[in-house]
Amino acid sequence: MTHAAPADFLASLQAIVGPTHVLTGGDLASYEQDWRKRARGKALAVVRPANTAEVAAVVKACAAAGVTLVPQGGNTSMAVGAIPDSSGQQVVLSLTRLNAIREIDGANLTMTVEAGCVLQVLQEAADKAGYLFPLSLAAEGSCTIGGNLATNAGGTQVVRYGNARELCLGLEVVTAQGEVWSGLSGLRKDNTGYDLRDLFVGSEGTLGIITAATVKLYPRPAVQLTAWAAVPSFDAAVELLGLAHQHLGSGLTGFEVMGRFALSLVDKHMPQLRVPFIDNPEVPYSVLLENSDNESEEHARSRFEALLETAFEAGCVSDAVVAESLAQAHELWHIRESISLAQAEEGLNIKHDISVPVSRIPAFCAETDVLLQQRLPGVRLVNFGHLGDGNLHYNVQVPVDGDPKAFLREREEEVNTLVYDQVEKFGGSFSAEHGIGELKVHKLEKHKSPVALGMMRAIKGALDPQGLMNPGRVLRAQAAQGH
Repeated sequence: MTHAAPADFLASLQAIVGPTHVLTGGDLASYEQDWRKRARGKALAVVRPANTAEVAAVVKACAAAGVTLVPQGGNTSMAVGAIPDSSGQQVVLSLTRLNAIREIDGANLTMTVEAGCVLQVLQEAADKAGYLFPLSLAAEGSCTIGGNLATNAGGTQVVRYGNARELCLGLEVVTAQGEVWSGLSGLRKDNTGYDLRDLFVGSEGTLGIITAATVKLYPRPAVQLTAWAAVPSFDAAVELLGLAHQHLGSGLTGFEVMGRFALSLVDKHMPQLRVPFIDNPEVPYSVLLENSDNESEEHARSRFEALLETAFEAGCVSDAVVAESLAQAHELWHIRESISLAQAEEGLNIKHDISVPVSRIPAFCAETDVLLQQRLPGVRLVNFGHLGDGNLHYNVQVPVDGDPKAFLREREEEVNTLVYDQVEKFGGSFSAEHGIGELKVHKLEKHKSPVALGMMRAIKGALDPQGLMNPGRVLRAQAAQGH
C-alpha cells in the first residue's frame, strides 16, 4: 500500500460498497482457503460489490493505493488461483453479488448473465426458458460463470459444444485501471480487429475482471440416450470413440473413460452407488457415453443400438448397460462425477489435469504407468476423464500403507516432473481445463516456449502495468511487471 493508510483505504472501500460488504474480521476461511484445502492465505479485506460500477470504483481505489486484487467467484479453483497470498495486504474481490441474469434472447439464442451467477442457476434458467446451456462441471452447484470463463472451464460436454471459450460471444470487463469495457454484443460475426474477448477468457483474472458475459444457448435436446460400456483396454476405448463419431456424428455429447481403480474408490466410499461391472475383474476400463439430439427417439435409439452392436462385434465393448430413463442416466453420471470426492475420501493425492492427442493416449498411459511403478512401487493410479476431447485426470494415490502427507511433501515434485515430461513427449498439455493459477507457474515456464511466454508477459505489462490483477498467477509477479 503506497498512498493511503489502511484505515483510510478501508473507509474508501466501505464508502463504495457499504460497510457490511467490506469484511475484515471473523471467519473468512471460505474466501481465504482454496478448494482443495492445499493452501490458505490472509486477506486485507474481502470486498463484495453489487454491480459493475462498484467493481470499477473498487479497482480504481486499489490502483490509487497500490493494493493488489484477487478476483473470486465460487472459489472452486483447482490450481490455487483465487485466494489471497499470506501477506494480509491483498483485497479479495468477491463477485458473488453480481448474480443477475440480465437477458435471455431466444431469437438470437443467447443469454446475458453477470459473473457471479452460479453455473447451475444459469443452466436452470436456460432450461426453464426452453433452451440448453451445455457447460457442465462437477462443481456446477458452486462455481460461477465468471470463474468458468476466467479459467476457460471444460467439463463433460466439450466433445460436442467446446470449452467455455466456445460458448462465449461477448464480455463486460473492468480493466486494471478501473475502466469498463462493454463488449456484450451477441454477435457471432464481428471481425473488427483483435479479439479482446479471447484475451480475457482463460486469463484467470490477471488482465481484468469479467463482470458479465453473453453466452450461447442451444435448443433443448428432444432425446438423450446414455450407456455405460465395459471395454477391455484403453485402445478399445479409443476404438469405441471412433465408432461413436461415425454412428452418432454431432449427437455425441459426452464420452468419459474411467479406470477400474478410480471406480473401485466410488464403490468403497459410496456403497449406495451401484457401479456397473465393478465385480468383474476383467473390466479394466469403463466408458460412459451420451447421445443427445433433436430427432425422433425411435431414430436416435436405432442409431445408438447400432453403435453398440458394431462395438460388440469389433470386440471393443464386452458388456454394456443402457439407461432406460433420465433418472437412470443421472445415476450413471453421478457415479462418474463422484470419482473426485471418493478419491478425496481415500486421502491426499497428486492431481494431474492433462491433455494428449486422443490417438496417443493409450501409449501415454501404458508407458507412464510403468515409469511411475518403477520409480514409486505401489502407487495407485486414478485415471479418468474426458476421453472425447483428450483430457485425462491422471492422478496418483499414495501406496496403501503410505503416509499421504509425507508422500506429497517428499515425492510430489518428482511425480509431477515425470508425468509432465511424458505429456510433453506425447505432444500434450500439462493443464487442460484447470488453468495455471499459482500451483503451476513454474511448470508453465518450463513447458511453454520462450516466445509464447514473452508475448504473454507483454500483454500482461500492457494491460496491467502496475501488476495489480491477481499477481503471481499464470505468470510470476516480477516477470509480469518487467522486473
